[in-house]
Amino acid sequence: MVNTAIAALQAQARRTTTPIADGAQIVWHVWGEGGSGVPLVLLHGGSGSWTHWLRNIEALAATGREVWVPDLPGFGDSDGVPGGQDADTMLDPLHAGLRSLLGERSFDLVGFSFGAMTAGMLAARYPQGVRQLVVVGAPAIWASSDKAVRLLGWRHLESEKAREQAHRHNLQALMLHDPARIDADTLALHVQNVLRDRLPRRRLSQTDVLAQALGQVVCPVNAIYGLHDALYLGRHAALEQALAATTPHFEGLQWIADAGHWVQFEQPERFDQVLLACLEAGGR
Repeated sequence: MVNTAIAALQAQARRTTTPIADGAQIVWHVWGEGGSGVPLVLLHGGSGSWTHWLRNIEALAATGREVWVPDLPGFGDSDGVPGGQDADTMLDPLHAGLRSLLGERSFDLVGFSFGAMTAGMLAARYPQGVRQLVVVGAPAIWASSDKAVRLLGWRHLESEKAREQAHRHNLQALMLHDPARIDADTLALHVQNVLRDRLPRRRLSQTDVLAQALGQVVCPVNAIYGLHDALYLGRHAALEQALAATTPHFEGLQWIADAGHWVQFEQPERFDQVLLACLEAGGR
């Protein structure tokens, strides 16, 4: 079923590539080509691909926008940045790709998790063209030596059953609030993505690199989080205070009930409503 849903959405998209270096390429999908609205660029999370937005793309494209979604370098179908191990090495090829694809058009930039960190750094380094920024489930607001969530390793496991159990545990521990939502399709989607993760050593998410970047962002900034995001349980007030203190053009943080870290997947309709409201308000 999940492969059918992916294939159906891919059939509606145009696939294109932009160069990184040494023959490496970023793979992009665009929906709603020729839309009259401001283009919308979505960056997925770590160990992910464009399919992190599987339940949102159609609704967002239906608003009349072009929706551009890359597989970030080192994930999905995109090649890695030669020698690159983290988000900081992706910024130049992403910027070059966006300028190649969109020219001088302004766009709205939305990033989820690792992609939110990447989006914030991108908007800080290359402010031209970014009309507004929305970070979703963003890490790297403050430095931490301890991981808030303990994930299980799975690559060393010999049996398929043991690997499946580890993937299910990780989905529940980090990504989703309601374990009942981890059905066969959701598990299969997650496994397809993590199998193509070629950046296992990234560490910037454990620093305050996003907070530093947000201090330099000159466009309106909104934040959206699941109320039960495992990265910030018991720290909601601290997160709001940190975002407000570090972000000169901060518009506000929206919490979505009954959702964990992967908020746009767990509560897609509510997320889309909140995101579009943020974009409409920030674009005035």
